[in-house]
Amino acid sequence: MTTTSESQQTTAIIPKARGGVVPASRPRLPLPDPDAGQRLARVRRRRLTRREALLAVGLTALVLLVLGANISGYPMINDDEGTYLAQAWAVAHGHGLAHYTYWYDHPPLAWIQLAGLSWLPGLAGSDGATVATVGRIAMLPVVGAVLLLVYVISRRLGMAVWSSATALVVFGLSPLTVVMYRGVYLDTFAVVWMLAALALALSPHRNLWAFTGAGAATAIAVLSKETIVVALPAVVLALWQHTARSSTRPWAVGGYTSGLVLVGVFYPLYATLRGELFPGAGHVSLIGAWQFQLGDRAGSGSIFHAGSIANGLVRSWLDHDWFVLLGGLAATAVCLFVRRLRPPAVAGAILVLVACRPSGHLPVMYVVQLLPFFAIALAGVLDLLVKLTPAGRSRPAVLVALALLAATLVAPRWYSGNKLAVTANYHSGYVAAARFLREEVPDRAHTRVVADDVLWLECVDAGYQPDRVIWFYKLDLDPGVAATLPNGWRDVDYIVSTPALRGDSKTLPAVNTLLTNSTLVARFGEDVGRIEIRRITKEAP
Repeated sequence: MTTTSESQQTTAIIPKARGGVVPASRPRLPLPDPDAGQRLARVRRRRLTRREALLAVGLTALVLLVLGANISGYPMINDDEGTYLAQAWAVAHGHGLAHYTYWYDHPPLAWIQLAGLSWLPGLAGSDGATVATVGRIAMLPVVGAVLLLVYVISRRLGMAVWSSATALVVFGLSPLTVVMYRGVYLDTFAVVWMLAALALALSPHRNLWAFTGAGAATAIAVLSKETIVVALPAVVLALWQHTARSSTRPWAVGGYTSGLVLVGVFYPLYATLRGELFPGAGHVSLIGAWQFQLGDRAGSGSIFHAGSIANGLVRSWLDHDWFVLLGGLAATAVCLFVRRLRPPAVAGAILVLVACRPSGHLPVMYVVQLLPFFAIALAGVLDLLVKLTPAGRSRPAVLVALALLAATLVAPRWYSGNKLAVTANYHSGYVAAARFLREEVPDRAHTRVVADDVLWLECVDAGYQPDRVIWFYKLDLDPGVAATLPNGWRDVDYIVSTPALRGDSKTLPAVNTLLTNSTLVARFGEDVGRIEIRRITKEAP
């Protein structure tokens, strides 16, 4: 490649005063592009070879084996998982974006993707609780894509094969990853698309389609879980760093913006066409949901304030794996000062700053977004440390020392944490309750049950009518549900008391009334984790 066109001759052409042309007195030879060789080497260096691809796929398969072992037993499933799987069921069965009124609480693209993956567990012949089998097994391919993208991004950041493999393993085998990435969470879909956007922005080919694809992937990530939008500057920074100012950068920015806008505009356009963009009487709205999420939703307190919800949540994350969180935080700070490692560090730093808001809402699954960026930063610092070590005997010694530290400080804790994940059964109560509702309740088609989000789909699969299985909080918060009960709580036949239901019952009068006017039929488990099937006492005053 040269800086001159192929038609340019070795002599320059200059105009003559009265017209015509004359040869230049000094011929101008075509100059070689000094970056041409470097660019070709960069493309070859960052393109995965067949051997590398086999390594990445093999490590991914190993991690997925750990993630998949006992996936239906650990950890305890929660209402969020049940909610997303029920909404995916609604999409798959033609009931709209949700089985209740879709009120724009989250963009729907993640559970639309989940609906498209819901056929996969059938290949494994799974049985048991719906969320633990159908939902969690369906998430495994998504997690596999995250693992592969962590490796690809690490390589495209200029990291060595061993450090890129380390990033994949550190992310995949962390006990915190094993716990959180087993769950049916929207964040996992958002992460895989944001990582895809970052990988495309770092493409060594630097073509327009890659940059446009990065924009589209960013939009899909945001439409999967809106909170991932804070990581967008990392993709923009990667695109900026990997394009030339005068030649490719304007096209790259244009392509990225086009992909982002053309895909992202569909969500507000959908709300506009339905007349649900702005708040108003008698309907839900997109902007109204934003107002709730940003201002009206109860905060979790400061992570630095002992006793707050956010502080307790961070402590639980640290109990699972302090190494990835604290080590990743320190590595992120270091990578901010290293140009080639800066994009994922920017994403990690912004996510940390958002979590540090004193009065914001910090959900349990927020750490899902942090983990891959922290793992890349950790491996990046290790890669940098080895590369700064003089070649020769010193470099192998550093690698051996790092391996010994990992084996001494990290491996034992990871072993115990992952051993619990592949052996413990925290899900038996839900499985037993689902079996009772399926086998012991007569005339299921005409029975009305109040349950939590997890058991909703269990009941529907067992033959209960979808409109006669009610999420417990809808009794008090959804006027449409109350309208279907002309006799109030007496129109309910059973209520399933779970930890989630009991935790909110004091603020939900209708649910509390049902618990008060019911008798115990069956109990599964003990103490705070127990699940009770209770029959409503109709003759109560």
